[in-house]
Amino acid sequence: MLKSKTIIYAKIIGFALAAIAVVTAVIMIGNEVRKTDISIVTDKKIGMTPEVIQSIKAIGEWEFLTVTDEEMVDTARKGIFGHDYLAKIYYGTLRLGINMHKVEPGWITSQNDTVRIILPAIELLDNDFIDEASTRVFHETGRWTHTDRETMYNKAYAKMKANGLTKANIKNAENNAENQFRNMMKAMGFKHVEISFSK
Repeated sequence: MLKSKTIIYAKIIGFALAAIAVVTAVIMIGNEVRKTDISIVTDKKIGMTPEVIQSIKAIGEWEFLTVTDEEMVDTARKGIFGHDYLAKIYYGTLRLGINMHKVEPGWITSQNDTVRIILPAIELLDNDFIDEASTRVFHETGRWTHTDRETMYNKAYAKMKANGLTKANIKNAENNAENQFRNMMKAMGFKHVEISFSK
């Protein structure tokens, strides 16, 4: 009887010592974890990989300024019984931008937090900018041939192109392009963005 009680007490003391050892170990581990400073470091630097460069080039034509214009063109002709006169109003929308397929080798380079970009020159993205469906005759007397009308169309075309491709419009398109590319590069992690245009 005494022997069985001794065994029971020995087991109780063993369990108690084991429990104390476990608690002590947990406390020690907890203290070590508190002392350890865990930090996550994010590397914000981005490399200009061929995939990134290709995805930017794949944009193709990128419009940065739209210019709407209307031109009245007229022509007159002397006849035996009087004068013939034709006047038409032409409407057009000129889209100025860059064609990313025209970038030159080495157009984009990066080093640390700086990226340098050379964009193609601003150009007219669509040469078919006159809306012929909206063209209307303002005044017409006499008979006019297809050649006469084509000559008037060409005059309107030349006027609109000259009005659209002004230095001021090209500069505005460059500024818009620069702002969009700068924002895109900043979003990719570059702090310094240098942009120029091919001449």
